[in-house]
Amino acid sequence: MKKSLVILYTIGLFGFAFSIPAAGQFNLKKAVSGATKVVQASTLTDEQMAGYVKEYIDWMDKNNKVCEENSPYTERLKKLTEGLGDADGIPLNFKVYHVTDVNAFACADGSVRVFSALMDIMSDEELLGVIGHEIGHVAHRDSKRAFRTSLLTSALKDGISSKGGKAAALTESQLGSLGEALVGARHSQKQEREADDYGYEFLKKAGKNPCAMSLSFRKLKTMQEQAGAQKSSKLNQLFSTHPDLEERIKRMEERATSEGISPISNNKNETK
Repeated sequence: MKKSLVILYTIGLFGFAFSIPAAGQFNLKKAVSGATKVVQASTLTDEQMAGYVKEYIDWMDKNNKVCEENSPYTERLKKLTEGLGDADGIPLNFKVYHVTDVNAFACADGSVRVFSALMDIMSDEELLGVIGHEIGHVAHRDSKRAFRTSLLTSALKDGISSKGGKAAALTESQLGSLGEALVGARHSQKQEREADDYGYEFLKKAGKNPCAMSLSFRKLKTMQEQAGAQKSSKLNQLFSTHPDLEERIKRMEERATSEGISPISNNKNETK
């Protein structure tokens, strides 16, 4: 089975066996027309932003299959993220989407969503590295800034209406447009490096081995190489906007070595 690969900063194709009942496809958008907005969105308060973030993640959870509490995926993620309570004061919550796309994302409110197909191809340590990096963007408010920009340039591009300071609810079409904009959002190389550093320290403080960061980058490097050497490929175009993976691997491994932290023996732990 071929699966679409979108790990926030990588896009490609990866084929592998899927040994549990078929999952659905990640749902970003429904064909529902949007309502006309009447007030230009020149300002957006933190309260309004928080409301839109909640509306967005609630919509995502409703329109994508969330694995049940007794699912092997959920149980694995719970065990994996034990002790990861908050990111710089932002409470974290974790769920698994049972979908065929390979993805993971963290929203501005601390909602972390990991896709089952990603869990099928990554070890626990590789998953921790991806999660740690994305939590770094949440802690540094990169996710909040990206959400605000995507909100104003996609879902609210025609303005918003409000009453009593509360912004109008988004239509499903607008929520879909917002989701597509967020998938295409990019962070600066400085933000990526800072997220790497935060993820490293975050995992270490939580009692996890921070070498998970370099392992996740090695996995991404392998995926990049498997995508081929075509310079025009979407994968290579996407990686061109981010710090070089070899550089990121080197930085994380040198830091771990200087702190006397032992490397991880990466035994792949797939959920079946």
